[in-house]
Amino acid sequence: MFKQHKIFHFFLILGIALLSLNLFTGSQGQEENNRSLALIAAVEGPIGPATVRYIENAIEEARLRNAEVMILRLNTPGGLVMSTREIITSILESPVPVIGYVAPSGAHAASAGTFIMYATNVAAMAPGTNLGAATPVAIGAPPAPGDPGPEETGKDSEEDEAQPAPTNATALDRKSMNDAVAWIRSLAEMRGRNADWAEAAVREAASLSAEAALEQQVIEVIAVDMAALLSAIDGLEVTIGRNTRVLGTEGLSIVEFEADTLTQILAIISNPNVALILMMIGVYGIFFEFANPGSIGPGVVGVISLILALYALNQLPLNTAGIILILIGIGFMIAEAFTPTMGALGVGGLVAFVFGAAMLIDTDVPEFQMSWSVILGTAGVSGAFLILLMGYIWRTHQRPVASGAEHLMGAEAQVLEWSGRQGFVWAEGERWQARGKTPLKPGQNVHITGLDGLTVVVGDKPGRPAGKPKKGV
Repeated sequence: MFKQHKIFHFFLILGIALLSLNLFTGSQGQEENNRSLALIAAVEGPIGPATVRYIENAIEEARLRNAEVMILRLNTPGGLVMSTREIITSILESPVPVIGYVAPSGAHAASAGTFIMYATNVAAMAPGTNLGAATPVAIGAPPAPGDPGPEETGKDSEEDEAQPAPTNATALDRKSMNDAVAWIRSLAEMRGRNADWAEAAVREAASLSAEAALEQQVIEVIAVDMAALLSAIDGLEVTIGRNTRVLGTEGLSIVEFEADTLTQILAIISNPNVALILMMIGVYGIFFEFANPGSIGPGVVGVISLILALYALNQLPLNTAGIILILIGIGFMIAEAFTPTMGALGVGGLVAFVFGAAMLIDTDVPEFQMSWSVILGTAGVSGAFLILLMGYIWRTHQRPVASGAEHLMGAEAQVLEWSGRQGFVWAEGERWQARGKTPLKPGQNVHITGLDGLTVVVGDKPGRPAGKPKKGV
């Protein structure tokens, strides 16, 4: 027995030792492998909430895998200011050097993409690419009549900002412009890049090719592909927080970072048109569930759709007036179903919904604006629903009463049995006790003139046809 315990303890200790050695060598090998890793995050298309989540996840993955660098490959026309700020904050706080790379040839980093390039530790471009045109659309309009610009006055931006603006709109535009200029200049100064051209990209929508950007010290590297990029930035010194670090990128293995399922879903539903459709499905699904309790299906679909819509809209820059008008419009259309006003509430709700949907998203980025085809389509569906509802209400008002005393009034009945001034009649498919003022005969047709409790009062004048009595009654 003692020997068995000794053998058991021996193998237990041996197993623990081997496991520890395996974990140690595995972690050492993994760390060495990770040190030779370059993680690539590709940003294609407009920058929005899904892009923010994707880049944040990529930076976290690069940190967990101890990657040497994270390469942000850009090809974007721009995007939302709020999303751009979140991305830049993540880049500036990244413990892993972030390399901005506009690629492949033919790609561009316009508007928000230019701001992101200025925030990266190293900025690179492929031949045949361009960046710039960072002027916000809302403030890119020409000055109002009688409002001279800086070129006409000969004053610099600080002096121009101090001058009183002739209109409130111009004042707001200047504040937005100066805020964007200060933002991109601060990024340029932090990374040691051309701050004057950065300001021109914002104020004048200036753009540069890859070669011109390198000449004007907007970027550090031109590289035809990833291998050339890793070779070109090898040995460069970058600043991470308060520390400096020399990049060792020669011969790094390249790993593409894939978006997770939630990011892919967010990329779909963060489209404001999809979010609006989901919201309408949600509202009508819940409405039908309340109108037909126990159906379950419409309620489940409605709740899921509404939650997804609210989540998506929460990520987008909403116009408060737009969302209020949409809610009022939906409320009016639902109220029409419960308190029929012959179309007054329904039409008013439809108009409020269209105007609210048109101004729902507060941005001038085309990729995140509402499509009129979607607005008119959802309004058309709501209008068709209202027409069907109004037709049903009209038919209901015209239909005779189907139950109760009012329904029996004037109905035709057939005498089954009669004695003196009372007996039984057949009316509306049922046998009724009846009384009348005159003697009647079985088989005689009469009409109902009143109802006294469960006894009908009949007369001998013809009324509405009644069903024939069943045999054996």
